[in-house]
Amino acid sequence: MTNMKFKRFNIEAYRPGKSSIRRLKKIVKLSANESALGVSARVKKIMSKKDLNFYRYPDGKSKELRNQISKKFRCDKEKIICGAGSDEVIQMLCQLFLKPKDEVIVPQFSFLMYRIYAKIVGANVIFAKEKKYKVSVSEIVKKVTKKTKIVFIANPNNPTGTYLTKFELIELRKKLKKNILLVVDDAYAEYMKNRDYKSGLDLFINKDNVFILRTFSKIYGLSSLRVGWGYGSKRIINALNIIKPPFNVNDVAQKAAIESLKDNKFILRSIKHNIHYATKLKNFLNNYDISSNKVSANFLLLDFKKCKFRAKYFHEKLKMKGIILRSTEDNYKIKNMLRLTIGSKNENLEFMNATESIFKK
Repeated sequence: MTNMKFKRFNIEAYRPGKSSIRRLKKIVKLSANESALGVSARVKKIMSKKDLNFYRYPDGKSKELRNQISKKFRCDKEKIICGAGSDEVIQMLCQLFLKPKDEVIVPQFSFLMYRIYAKIVGANVIFAKEKKYKVSVSEIVKKVTKKTKIVFIANPNNPTGTYLTKFELIELRKKLKKNILLVVDDAYAEYMKNRDYKSGLDLFINKDNVFILRTFSKIYGLSSLRVGWGYGSKRIINALNIIKPPFNVNDVAQKAAIESLKDNKFILRSIKHNIHYATKLKNFLNNYDISSNKVSANFLLLDFKKCKFRAKYFHEKLKMKGIILRSTEDNYKIKNMLRLTIGSKNENLEFMNATESIFKK
């Protein structure tokens, strides 16, 4: 037998939020920060068309989608690159910027794919401590060395739900060396109506050493279609286009993303729904001594420190009732906490009723 050799990576694989429970057909999935309201009616209409040409390759440059993004966000279409989810753009950035032994700084608790893609190309991942589960500018700056090439942050952050204010984000860019790329992941930016917040795109639209990530997987509800985009200097975008897979965003995903950007009413309804139910759930859980972050993105990080039940016990009891939350112990190494996605009206009510019944016992 031929013993074929391949690379072995000392990496903990990404584990997505669970989608099923054994022996249960009907479940309430509140584990993956997906859209509470599904997708826009405009998207449903385009998806139901019979003249979709699946036998044709998609536009490899996503021209129409980039035009619509440029129009919607008032930015330069030549500085946009589209990917099969924003995580593909993260992967390409790591391939472009990093070589073995380079250093990448990520917050202590942050989106797992930053560290995974950095490690795949041989870079060393340096963790900056957070303060009360919030990204710390001073701790990031403290970790910078001559080997630092990229700093990744999501704002608001996943899984903590905390965020850097407009002034803190500007301060971070000022304190980093100019030759370090700051990557700001705006995945949840559309949900943010907090007065002290500004998206990375709003703040750094003309900065050559900041790269912005955006996704259609959250508020636009296109998780299954895998489509996201990045915004950076023309020099970076041109270089990324050389290594980009030729037909990375499928035609249906492009068409659905274009339509979703046109439906402002759906977006406004999604924001209103999120603020209402995130606030309602936060206040409801406080009654059971389960605390959480300030309302920001479409999820809450639940802290069971003062609760009579441990997070693991509560998690298991919910699963018995067909409700799935995200455990933060496995990949994130956060003990005695759970991440709760804001669901639809019925899903949120089911969660609240289940919680009441667990605490009655």
